[in-house]
Amino acid sequence: MTMLNKDMTLCISLSARPSNNGTRFHNFLYEALELNWIYKAFAPTDLALAIGGVRGLGIRGCAISMPFKEEVIALVDRMDPSATAIDSVNTIVNDDGVLTAYNTDYSAIAELIERNQLAPESSVLLRGSGGMAKATAAAFRDAGFADVTIVARNEANGTALAALYGYEWMPDAGGATADILVNVTPVGMAGGPDEHAVSFSEEAIAAASVVFDVVALPAETPLVAAGRAAGKTVITGAEVATLQALEQFVLYTGIRPSAEQVRAAEEFMRTAP
Repeated sequence: MTMLNKDMTLCISLSARPSNNGTRFHNFLYEALELNWIYKAFAPTDLALAIGGVRGLGIRGCAISMPFKEEVIALVDRMDPSATAIDSVNTIVNDDGVLTAYNTDYSAIAELIERNQLAPESSVLLRGSGGMAKATAAAFRDAGFADVTIVARNEANGTALAALYGYEWMPDAGGATADILVNVTPVGMAGGPDEHAVSFSEEAIAAASVVFDVVALPAETPLVAAGRAAGKTVITGAEVATLQALEQFVLYTGIRPSAEQVRAAEEFMRTAP
């Protein structure tokens, strides 16, 4: 195991509720590739000061999670087209004090839509209206999905997101059903006030063919568990986490690990407490 030393390159993540997913995934690959790097998760109390620390301390990379994906835009120097297209950031790369923002969430969602062969003619209920919801909505739009309804209690954000992609909006799913259910809110996230809640009703889950929860912690959220119990095709936040973290790793290091190394890192990540 590599010992801490003064020459180590540091990467971090900033989230309201940090998990060990990123730390285990990245650190596993650093060790496998014999890189003198280390990755650490943080829960910042002041985002601007935290980003100032990234710049001032020469931190190479910084992953951005809820709820900072839009707020951080004002704090970076450059926006890559992947972030500009959806006004949402999940990755910052520091090149000698110049901070460039990217978004690898979009590519992860797009790959999972393709991998699971989700049919564009399907109806979709997408619950959420934040930065990750933007990436998810954009990925569904670009995959040809037209019948999508944004479910969001915040009317301003919900209607704005729906209008951006030509979708419908409703404040609450109520008795609505769809072929594909997608949760992009903290409902079901470990450590949160709604960690034991299911983001869609039993009736909606029963009527759906696909249940997709972007929440990565825990890997088996209440929604994922309910989807499995109902015999539905399930897509998990852990899958999203692996794909987006891989692209972050490449942006930070310039190295693309082998498929075998990625599978091993994913397995190691999924054992995170």
